[in-house]
Amino acid sequence: MTLLAVGLILFLGVHLIRTLAPGFRQSMIDRLGKPTWTGIYSVASLVTFVFLVYAFSVARTATTVLYSPPAWASHITIALMLVAMICLVASLLPAGRIATAVKHPMVLSVKIWALAHLIANGDSASVLLFTAFLAWGVILRISLKRRARAGEINVRPFVSAKYDLYAAVLGVVLWVLIIWKLHEWIIGVSPLSMT
Repeated sequence: MTLLAVGLILFLGVHLIRTLAPGFRQSMIDRLGKPTWTGIYSVASLVTFVFLVYAFSVARTATTVLYSPPAWASHITIALMLVAMICLVASLLPAGRIATAVKHPMVLSVKIWALAHLIANGDSASVLLFTAFLAWGVILRISLKRRARAGEINVRPFVSAKYDLYAAVLGVVLWVLIIWKLHEWIIGVSPLSMT
């Protein structure tokens, strides 16, 4: 569990630099240039992500059951993941009504993903992982709201409702692929085996 905690601190810490140390980020951009900073940030994100995945896989081998979710919890998780995938896709497209209504669909997607998995997983490794990501999402959303009020960032303007349709269709396709095989290939557990 210590390795998982370190992995979470590193990964989420990298992804909170702009929130917790905006001056540091800007000074690095000023010193190195934006492309170099983006490259360093991307490499740090990838390395800490790989470390986090490894740490979670190790933690799952020696985990403690904190609570046993009821059988129906997996149905709620699967349904919530559909919403999370639609929000995820909406965050990657020009803004439709979904993106303008929720303002930060990627952050909402992560929060829904984390909450959904907390509902269905009661082992200590999963609880630590998904609680940390849920907390990260809440902290980031509060920070984004404050930055928007201060005029530091602008919410993406509405472009077209057709992007909502694209987000819904592509989100459903991604959700089906995850349920069908991707989750099992990547994580080793089929979401359907828990229903």
